[in-house]
Amino acid sequence: MKPAFTLRRVLQLPPKPGNPRNSEGGFVTLRDGRILFVYTRYCGESRDDHAPAELAARISTDGGRSYLPDERIIVPNEGRNVMSVSLLRLADGRIALVYLRKSGGDACDCRPYLRTSSDEGESWSAPADIIGLPGYFVVNNDRLIQLSSGRLLLPAAFHRYCRNAQGRVEPGARGIVLFYASDDGGASWRELPEWILPPRQLDTGFQEPGAVELADGRIFACFRTGDGAQYTARSEDGGEHWSDPVRNEAFPSPAAPLSMKRNPSTGELFAVWDDLSPERKIPRTPESWNRTPLVLARSSDGGKSWHGHIELENAPDHGYCYTAMHFTGDALLLGYCSGGGTSGVLQTLTLARLEYRSEPGGA
Repeated sequence: MKPAFTLRRVLQLPPKPGNPRNSEGGFVTLRDGRILFVYTRYCGESRDDHAPAELAARISTDGGRSYLPDERIIVPNEGRNVMSVSLLRLADGRIALVYLRKSGGDACDCRPYLRTSSDEGESWSAPADIIGLPGYFVVNNDRLIQLSSGRLLLPAAFHRYCRNAQGRVEPGARGIVLFYASDDGGASWRELPEWILPPRQLDTGFQEPGAVELADGRIFACFRTGDGAQYTARSEDGGEHWSDPVRNEAFPSPAAPLSMKRNPSTGELFAVWDDLSPERKIPRTPESWNRTPLVLARSSDGGKSWHGHIELENAPDHGYCYTAMHFTGDALLLGYCSGGGTSGVLQTLTLARLEYRSEPGGA
């Protein structure tokens, strides 16, 4: 039996006056079965990554088939900007909310903060600074994971400050990957000992890392690059130490992130990324930022091989990126940036439901 997939786009949030961008977020299932989705809602006139924004929430009462029109602000703007939401149900029953907070001028400080909720998202704790030191640390949306050991693991890319052509100090493009871990439910965090260093010739370094725990307890991590493909590495000890990173030919891609989750029902890995394989005969336009088509594939052997590729989105003048993934009983919920054409790629947010059923045939 092989699964047949149907993608249903259930909500689009395009820009509008006073709200120039709606972008990346994360899902969690509440105890009463409702789905909570929290995302970045820009407020003001600018759609820039450092422009004022707040974290807004939408609720689904039918498993992600639709979302209520009411919108609630979870976190108002703090400092210069808040964005890149991760939501996670912790082993102790609380809900964790991790997001980036930016502050300062050109040499912008960017760090992840943690809030938790013990009442199903009705209220949240005060923000806790995970890193505790200034710097520019990029943590994508939907990246916080909890291992089977109970450890919370958060991947980050550190970007050192440098001077641009105009002499201003700003974060450089080249990223170095490091991991932060908490073994006490988020009360305290520490930087794990090994950084993952990119090849010297790779101008982008390793950007926007993500990680997933495999069925055998190992961790599989991936990194955005400008090398035409994602790079990947593995850890056998909870993120303390890592294998040498390798260019992964399974994931040809532009400089855009990959998202990956393990299906809790089947153990299969699901990966979503912008696939630049030659077989994807998409006549991309500049409006897409080269971030099309958006493709999903599955792995039944811990990421060694990938199969069942399907194109989720493939408009030549739109780009798709920063995908949040959340499994329900009969579907995979997706939230991703989907702008293009007359607007920017990051301006419009799409929430979709990927439904699957079994049909006769191979895997």
